[in-house]
Amino acid sequence: MSFDKCALDREYYEIYNLLTVRSEEVIMVAERQTILHSDMNSFYASVEAMLDPSLKGKAIAVCGATEDRHGIVLAKSEKAKKCGVKTGMVNFEARQKCPDLILVPPQYDQYLKYSKLAHEIYYRYTDQVEPFGMDECWLDVSHSVVGSGLTIAEEIRRSTREELGLTVSIGVSFNKIFAKLGSDMKKPDAITTISPDDFKEKVWPLPASDLLYVGRSTEHKLSGFGIHTIGELAATPPEMLKRWFGVNGIKLWHYANGTDNSRVMHKDFVSPVKSIGHGITCVADLKDEEEVYRVMLELSQDIGHKLRVNGLIAAGVQVCVRSNDLSGRQYQMQFDTPTRSPKEIADTARTLFNKQYQWTTPVRAVTVRAINLLPQAIPVQTTIFSDPERLERIDRLETAIEDIRRRYGKHSIINATLLGDLKMPGDNRCEVIMPGLMYQ
Repeated sequence: MSFDKCALDREYYEIYNLLTVRSEEVIMVAERQTILHSDMNSFYASVEAMLDPSLKGKAIAVCGATEDRHGIVLAKSEKAKKCGVKTGMVNFEARQKCPDLILVPPQYDQYLKYSKLAHEIYYRYTDQVEPFGMDECWLDVSHSVVGSGLTIAEEIRRSTREELGLTVSIGVSFNKIFAKLGSDMKKPDAITTISPDDFKEKVWPLPASDLLYVGRSTEHKLSGFGIHTIGELAATPPEMLKRWFGVNGIKLWHYANGTDNSRVMHKDFVSPVKSIGHGITCVADLKDEEEVYRVMLELSQDIGHKLRVNGLIAAGVQVCVRSNDLSGRQYQMQFDTPTRSPKEIADTARTLFNKQYQWTTPVRAVTVRAINLLPQAIPVQTTIFSDPERLERIDRLETAIEDIRRRYGKHSIINATLLGDLKMPGDNRCEVIMPGLMYQ
């Protein structure tokens, strides 16, 4: 389906004709910014092959433990990718695609180490380095005295390969969106430039799904409107996109037309915390409400701790449940009074779950999330149903519990209901913990 220009009113028709010649606005953006996006190729798998040279050049997949029901592919090498192995694929299916596939467990401490080392290389050229996950970063090198964006990209690529034994693909462009797109266009160990002069030829023929923030749902909806490429998205009147997608439609229009001017944040910038959650896939199905509640209460211990560390309280709670048929459900509700209490969070999550979940299938995974976060010191309006004295007593008690855990370990004091098997992986609540060394 294509747009019928005759059916558009005069204003829309004029916009349609002007969209492909917005060179002045693109040039204004380009004159202000030179952006790089560095993406470490097959990061987890590449680190594993670098640490164990016997894996180099082979089909490997970094996978969760099958016995803990985390048996999915987290990352794969280039050779495994060519065999059809995909991220998120279950282990046995990956093995069917690639019989020679070598499965290795993740080493997150090593991935974090090499991510930080890569950042140190980036800091040689700019302090405007914004992470996009553990293995990707944007860099604003507009004011670097080292050289052009392409020169800096070449130096980063060489330094990463020689110093870390890893490879990166880098996009060089005049905004963050096209820089990210460039780093995806050639892999591995490659550099792609996208300039104001050639972005229409390089970018517009690509599928709309290649554009950052165009996920499956958005792609499906765009396809229903006859929009399949980035160029077709760029040629769509922004008012129409706003009607279909709200304010995000306008953002997509700017992304497609190369007029997005969002800046790269400073390396010390900390994004405001919008929610704090914790989820787990259980080692066995949860078959009743009590089993689910015990998992929720255990998860809420960490949530309450993180709320305290960040000086926050939560005005609401969200519960995500995945049943053993792998279907997911999500529910949320507000607290009567904002809280940071693990028990209040768990109890409200339980009420929400019991009200909404239909026990047609057992529960496989549970996530609890504190949402609508507020500063701890903000004045809170009480209701006629609240009991401020009770809430204050609970908070003093939990402050004391926090102090004990800080001094003697996370599991030095626990709720009695959490004794026994919670069906959670890595359940080590009975471990011996040295005072003062845990729960930081």
